[in-house]
Amino acid sequence: MAPSAHLTPRAGTVDAVVARMRALDASLPERDGVAVFNRVYLAVTEEVGRRLETGRFTDPRAVTTLDVRFAERYLAAVEAVAGDRRPPACWRPLFQFRRHPGVRPLQFALAGINAHIGHDLALAVVDACRALGCEPADLEDEFDRVGDLLVSLEERIREDLMPGPDLLQIADPLTHLLGSWSLERARDATWSAARALWALRRLPDLAEEFALRLDTAVGFAGRMLLTPLPD
Repeated sequence: MAPSAHLTPRAGTVDAVVARMRALDASLPERDGVAVFNRVYLAVTEEVGRRLETGRFTDPRAVTTLDVRFAERYLAAVEAVAGDRRPPACWRPLFQFRRHPGVRPLQFALAGINAHIGHDLALAVVDACRALGCEPADLEDEFDRVGDLLVSLEERIREDLMPGPDLLQIADPLTHLLGSWSLERARDATWSAARALWALRRLPDLAEEFALRLDTAVGFAGRMLLTPLPD
């Protein structure tokens, strides 16, 4: 029997995105690199949903539109791989190394965040502006609030997934590898990229080239984050 309509999250809502991520989580092995990132992203999206319900965003429609357009790019990459199609370059390292025994869970989590923030978020801002009929500046407050949430969760992710006591972390090659990447710097670069893509929207050839080069550069950074490490 089909579920009642009022129990089925409407397409284009944060609840619908959460439902898709939960289904993906249930279908993947726990150690799978995509599963590691998906759990992180699910926690972020659930928190956005809770804050929307409690009225903690000044423009709920803008936040919902941005959050859903953002998530759809990650889910489209998952669906592309499931359908034997190539995902964007920024996502390829995570899918290629998702079962590598020398890559640690924290690397998988941050490589996924790198792909999603570094590439997908800039395009999602443009998508949301088109859907809402606004300029990127009109979404800056919502962008910053969601970004602040991501930064706080990144700190928790590093604490939860970084192995060993603090004294051992100093000598751990993972500490040195990940010390060169910062979510705050990635978020700042993404906002600049979103504004550039919006400015180029009437020059589609240049906009496509810019987006392609962004995709490639973010993919290169993701490959570095997934460097296999000794135990």
